Amino acid sequence: MIVDLSLPLGEETEVYPGDPPISVKPWALIWRDGYYMNVLKLGEHAGTHVDAPAHFIPNGKTVDELPLERFIGRGVVIDVRGGDGEVKLDEIPDSGYYDRVVLILTGGRELSAEVALFLVAEGIKAVGTDAMSIGSDAVHTIFLSEEVPIFENLRNLEELRGKEFTFIALPLKIKGGSGSPVRAVAVL
Repeated sequence: MIVDLSLPLGEETEVYPGDPPISVKPWALIWRDGYYMNVLKLGEHAGTHVDAPAHFIPNGKTVDELPLERFIGRGVVIDVRGGDGEVKLDEIPDSGYYDRVVLILTGGRELSAEVALFLVAEGIKAVGTDAMSIGSDAVHTIFLSEEVPIFENLRNLEELRGKEFTFIALPLKIKGGSGSPVRAVAVL
């Protein structure tokens, strides 16, 4: 079974405040041109996407420089929707994260720096959230300085609670990209 964890990309898709809006416009139409094609205009961090180190780290690796293994791995979901404010360390179970893709079901909450430091110390492969942003600049910097990719705007994480799955979310190979939209899925 495959669970789709991605937002659809369209002009109605909400973007982070200040980011460029998404535009999807027809370029060619079958009745006129014999084929159908759209022109896309969007920021690298539109919809469900991944942040590469270059997004916050001077001279950090860009999305095309990260090994593909960083975007695929055994996943685990942590549900912290019951709390308020930033996600704190006492809301996170205390072990079992080494080499895992840790997906946090927040209900829109952001992670605290202490949670980011803990997960990096645990040796996670990647981190993701259902929120539009995983947290503050400091939280981004903690993960990205250790080359831990950050997946944001994930959907359907509640379907994965307590289940074993493989997370897959490959980015576009954008030369010099600070991130990329992804089609994120969980394979159960």
